[in-house]
Amino acid sequence: MRSFILNENEMNEMAKRQPTPFLVLSVDRVAENYAFLRKHLPRAGIYYAIKANPHPRVLERLASLGSHFDVASAGEMEMLHKAGVDGSRMIYANPVHDARGFSAASRLGVRRFTFDDASEIPKLAAAAPGADVLVRVQVHNSKALVDLNTKFGAPLDKALPLLRKAEQSGLHAKGICFHVGSQSLSTAAYEEALLLVHHRFLEAEASGMHLTDLDIGGGFPIPSAEGLHVDLAAMLEAINRQLDRLFPHTAVWTEPGRFLCGTAMNLVTSVIGTKQRGDIPWYILDEGIYGVFSGILFDHWEYPLHCFGKGRKVPSTFAGPSCDGIDVLYRDFPAPKLPIGAKVLVSDIGAYTTVSATRFNGFESAPVLIWEDQADLVAKSRKTSENDKASESCLAQMP
Repeated sequence: MRSFILNENEMNEMAKRQPTPFLVLSVDRVAENYAFLRKHLPRAGIYYAIKANPHPRVLERLASLGSHFDVASAGEMEMLHKAGVDGSRMIYANPVHDARGFSAASRLGVRRFTFDDASEIPKLAAAAPGADVLVRVQVHNSKALVDLNTKFGAPLDKALPLLRKAEQSGLHAKGICFHVGSQSLSTAAYEEALLLVHHRFLEAEASGMHLTDLDIGGGFPIPSAEGLHVDLAAMLEAINRQLDRLFPHTAVWTEPGRFLCGTAMNLVTSVIGTKQRGDIPWYILDEGIYGVFSGILFDHWEYPLHCFGKGRKVPSTFAGPSCDGIDVLYRDFPAPKLPIGAKVLVSDIGAYTTVSATRFNGFESAPVLIWEDQADLVAKSRKTSENDKASESCLAQMP
């Protein structure tokens, strides 16, 4: 998996066309991430979790590739409908459903739902009679970046009773779903969860209930500021082998969010102020914790920062523009001396950023530009890449 990262010249050229702060999104990189997942985890169909980044161009590109979509609200269903996605390609994957969600699902033809408590069954039976349902179960992964199993999931031993009750209420019990948590760096959590769920499938079959669908959630990792210390292709292929072994005749789905869009967007931001606080230089940027850096708080994430100045690098602090002391983004980051007006780049900022950004203190939301729409820059970037490859080839052939 590769990250989309502008070089210094591309960043500066973009900054001539658009005042900072702004974001640059590569929909081609989203498509590459989708292809990577399909190649190395071919057993699993994809429900893109649009909460990660619902930009219309992302939705349209993934829809054109055949993706399905994970939605949690009426608003997300409406976004997809505007992008031309039929309700048959959506799963209402919020275990707790509201009246607006049910209304949108009925109007748009959404017929697949997840639930994790008996209290949802009468609601589902009344609002979506005969719908397909999957019960979400708890799995444990202490190493996950974000734990999704405290709030969500029924105990494993309640899965089959809940599915039977759903069947008795006129719903169609299709299977089981789980989520090991965000940014899982090994196959262990998936393998353990698959073994546990496999036993439930066997128990269901023995009792006369034939389950046909398994949803393994998302959580696949991407590079963070510390890099990615895992062979991602090998990890996905190991999960795929386990699926082939345990669920050879089951329809398998996954719900990636960060994995598809996280590496596909950059932020270009400017230094708007400098301070010297003790021995530490401070740089105030025109984008901060209340904007797209909101993922630092809500997503527990640190984004790779790229400074292009020259000179000796010293531990520095970078902060956002708001009048709030919490708006500090990086501490002890090795950076050269940067003047007011200097541009800095932040990569891998495509997930859980624009969706949680606010306009606190009246600062405008950073606009999103599509990289593939910058035809001249894209052509120059491709030509440079081709020249670099040709040079590497010539060097490799030299005695």
